[in-house]
Parts: sequence; structure tokens; C-alpha cells
Amino acid sequence: MTPDQTIHRVEAAFHEGEQRMQARDGLQQRMAEIGPRVIRDRMPDQHRNFFTQLPFLVVGVVDAQGQPWASVLAAEPGFVQSPDDTRLDIAALPSSQDPLQAALRPGAAIGLLGIEPHTRRRNRANGVVERVDGVGFSVRVTQSFGNCPKYIQPRKAEFAPRSRALLAPAEHADALDAEAMRFISQADTFYIATAHPGSAANAAVRSHGVDVSHRGGPAGFVQVHDDRALSVPDFAGNFFFNTLGNLLLNPRAGLVFIDTVRGDLLYLAVEVRIEEDGARRLLQMRVTRMLRLRGALSLRWR
Repeated sequence: MTPDQTIHRVEAAFHEGEQRMQARDGLQQRMAEIGPRVIRDRMPDQHRNFFTQLPFLVVGVVDAQGQPWASVLAAEPGFVQSPDDTRLDIAALPSSQDPLQAALRPGAAIGLLGIEPHTRRRNRANGVVERVDGVGFSVRVTQSFGNCPKYIQPRKAEFAPRSRALLAPAEHADALDAEAMRFISQADTFYIATAHPGSAANAAVRSHGVDVSHRGGPAGFVQVHDDRALSVPDFAGNFFFNTLGNLLLNPRAGLVFIDTVRGDLLYLAVEVRIEEDGARRLLQMRVTRMLRLRGALSLRWR
């Protein structure tokens, strides 16, 4: 392999923001060697089979204003299928009130996270939306990789159908209300969507897309300072820095919190600043929009 080929493979695995975060921790050389081996341009059979057994899928997209959003789709296991090792077909669509709905269009960059909390398994598949129709959508996968099982709270999800006709109207606000502040302060899990700033123009570039990731910790790990300010510790993971690398270049993110009792979804649009104090790293978040969909998620947790 020529040096030029080696450089191409490294750049395809990690973009400049991820490399800068790795360099801050003295890991750039190590990750340059590991990345091309573990971040694939197609899915191994183990990942393909894993997606087909899930009752829900976490999705990350970017809307027309450049705001990333994280959301969740749920259906009977088998609603995700993989006809080949570069494609996932998802037989589910978001509700008209979900921010995913307007951003889900052919050619859009998309991040997918398959996670099974009770076994603490999770796999990522990032790519480009190829088709959207009345029953679902198809994704051409350009990045496939596993994630470490750290900080996943072991609860089992089962599909439990709900009638969308009974959904309450969406609740919008420019800041957190008292209910959201209480809920977030007790949460042990959320999901975060981020995007490379070139994701809209270069959706097909492997490392320039959208990422959606799990964040977990003990209840209360998200600190609520007021109705617009949150802080989240960055716990060490696999050192890919997909989320932080994106935020270094594009400091906007979308969060979604799941109410596992009532099935509510709480979406936040935030601006993020990475704060470093020695070995400690915090994500300081400023809330710019809040959306609550009550009873929107067709899952039962135990």
C-alpha cells in the first residue's frame, strides 16, 4: 500500500474534528491505525442480523436550517431489514409532529444507532437516505462500526402499539419548562445527534455525515442549571470522538430523552461548548428549542 493510499483510508475513517480531539488525548496515531480497521464501509453479517431483531432504532438527521435532531422509531422486530451489506430498509416512519419527518428525504445524510439496552449491545450505521415512501425509507450505509457497552442502563424494550390518532398536540417552547427540568435532572440516558458542517453538501463522504450516539450515566448525570443551561460530563468511551469531533467543527446538537413510563419523547435543540479542565471534560449546552410529544413512543420497558 502506498503512503497516499494510507492517508486516504485514515481520512475516510476520521475527519479533522475527530482527529483534533484524538490528538488532544495523545491518541491520534493509535486511532489512525485502528480506525480504518474498525470503521467499515459495509456491515458485517453480525451487525446486519442485529438490526433485524430490534424493536426500536435511534435516528439522527439535520433539518433545512442546519439543526441536528435525534429521534426514535419503533415497530415490531423485523421492521429493519438488510438486503445486502450496504443497505438498511426501515419499515417505519415518524409522525408528522416529529422533527425527523421534514428532514427525511432522498440524498440526506443520516445516522442510525441500533441499541439493545438489556444486553448492552450497540452498533452504528451512518449513510445516505436513498428512498422514502409511504411505508418507510432505505439507507445506503457508508460507515458501520460497533460501540463499547459502557454506561448503558440495562432495561428491556418491547414493542407496544399506540394509536397515533390519540397523540396529544406537540408542545413547543424556546426553553425548558419546569416538568422538563425535573425530568432531565433524573434521567440516566439520552441520545445525541451531531453533524459535520459539510454533511449537507457532502452526504456521500464517509466521515462527513451525521452521527447519533447514546449517552448514559447515573441518574442525575445531566446537570440542569436553569431553563436554558445544561452540562453533561464526557465519560471516556472508544476514543473515536465522533460526537465531540463534530461539535468541535459544528457546535449544534439535537438531544432526545425517552420517558420509559409514559412513552413521551422530549426533543432539545442545543448549542454546545466543549469545556476542558485538566482530565475533566464537560459539554456545556444552551437550549434553543424544546419539543415534547406525549405518548409518542410505542415501547414498553422492563
